[in-house]
Amino acid sequence: MGKTAVAAGLAREIDAVHLRIDSIEQALRNSVVEVSGPEGYEVAYAVAEDNPRLSRTVIADSVNPIEVTRAAWRGVAERAGRRYVDVEVVCSDRAEHRRRVETRTADIAGHELPTWQEVCEREYEAWEALIVVDTAGRSIEASVSELREGLDGL
Repeated sequence: MGKTAVAAGLAREIDAVHLRIDSIEQALRNSVVEVSGPEGYEVAYAVAEDNPRLSRTVIADSVNPIEVTRAAWRGVAERAGRRYVDVEVVCSDRAEHRRRVETRTADIAGHELPTWQEVCEREYEAWEALIVVDTAGRSIEASVSELREGLDGL
């Protein structure tokens, strides 16, 4: 249970649009588009920017490990005139995090999940997320509840 479970759980609770980068990137690959950089994010930014015009809240579900992608998401919200909140979902228990990575199965046809080594070697720029949800030893429901409380407190 990680970021996608928390993002999807919140989207269900508040009836928001859930934009999952993994789904977008796999759809591009299935269309014979080479995904080697920002292609999936660029598609997601465009879709995300359309939804506030329809009075829809958007939850972007992505690893978002570097500042350039975070800034792009902020730009989407600013152009749409909507609130933007940085949320980081973490698993502080390294052994549990590794177990999750090594035992999960792909829920998107054709999607190749990263190995534990790839997760550990991923480029990551530290940031100051407004809300941090630690999923270690917690249920999806408890993690979503914590996130809702954090959002409600803003």
